[in-house]
Amino acid sequence: MAGHVYIGSFTSAGGKGLTTAAVDPDSGALTLLGADSSVGDPSFLALSKDRGLLYTVSEAEDGGAAVFSLADPARPELLGATVPVRGASPTHLCLHQGHLLTANYASGTVSVLPLGDGGALGAPRHILQHEGDGPNPERQEGPHAHMVLPDPSGRWVLSVDLGTDSVRVCALDADSGELEVEREMGLRSGTGPRHLAFHPRGDRAYVMNELDSVVTVCHWDARIGRLTPVAEVSVLPAGASGPNYPSELVVSADGRFAWAANRGHDSIAVLSVDGSGDRLELLETVPCGGEWPRHLTLDPAGKRLYAANERSGDVSWFDVDPATGTPTLAGSVAVPAASCVLFG
Repeated sequence: MAGHVYIGSFTSAGGKGLTTAAVDPDSGALTLLGADSSVGDPSFLALSKDRGLLYTVSEAEDGGAAVFSLADPARPELLGATVPVRGASPTHLCLHQGHLLTANYASGTVSVLPLGDGGALGAPRHILQHEGDGPNPERQEGPHAHMVLPDPSGRWVLSVDLGTDSVRVCALDADSGELEVEREMGLRSGTGPRHLAFHPRGDRAYVMNELDSVVTVCHWDARIGRLTPVAEVSVLPAGASGPNYPSELVVSADGRFAWAANRGHDSIAVLSVDGSGDRLELLETVPCGGEWPRHLTLDPAGKRLYAANERSGDVSWFDVDPATGTPTLAGSVAVPAASCVLFG
């Protein structure tokens, strides 16, 4: 039986909003079913635990969040109006302890919105303001929260900030909705951390840095909520030239491989991960199937990799060799200003 995929896009750049596609279980091919433009710039998506609700940011200057019902998975239905997050340009969101959290890039904040009856969104209960800057005057003049996610233990929330070269480890009070910073881990100055992915074992974290095209390998101690950087690896081959801004990194379910999306180089970097999780090695890069890959995701079986290519306006899918981790382009479908791919 075919499953469903939900694709976010930038309506401000010609995208159609939230696009729904059917997935062929044998080939992985996507067939577009329709689009809903009722939420502007739904650039990042998240599912409720029971997979019955789909949440999205609205990445606008006056940022918002919205929720769709998936009672009919082929036709998401908007539930209520877009709720202001009291933050500018939300780029990421997650669900944690009865709340929706958004990382707001332009304002350098994290918003905490309560989930009400039926998963409805309430007005923000707390806004966490990041402080600081970095050495890049164009990109790091102030804080730029780019991702917020819970750790595998469920005890902590991590907020990744491109502007301050740091990751904040926070605790969420589920009763009050207050998000409190426990500690802040600084990365090498000027790296521009954007996204973070955990090793499936839960004791390593990999930070994808946008401004210098490296992954920072970190030990993660969930007992006390501490990240410790231990190594770096480039996601570009030797001799690569021109500007590059990596966006997303995903790790295989068995922890043997990781893949990073390179915007500018327009490639997918294939990295091997050793048994400890400490050593990553760049094996190769392959073309991403389009231009400006903003997001990568694996299918639930881990057999295929999907890239949302924003500037070429398409989603490409790749068959992944389980022995080598090499993705081989298998097809693509036109999705203008694509920004995120999420399996239902």
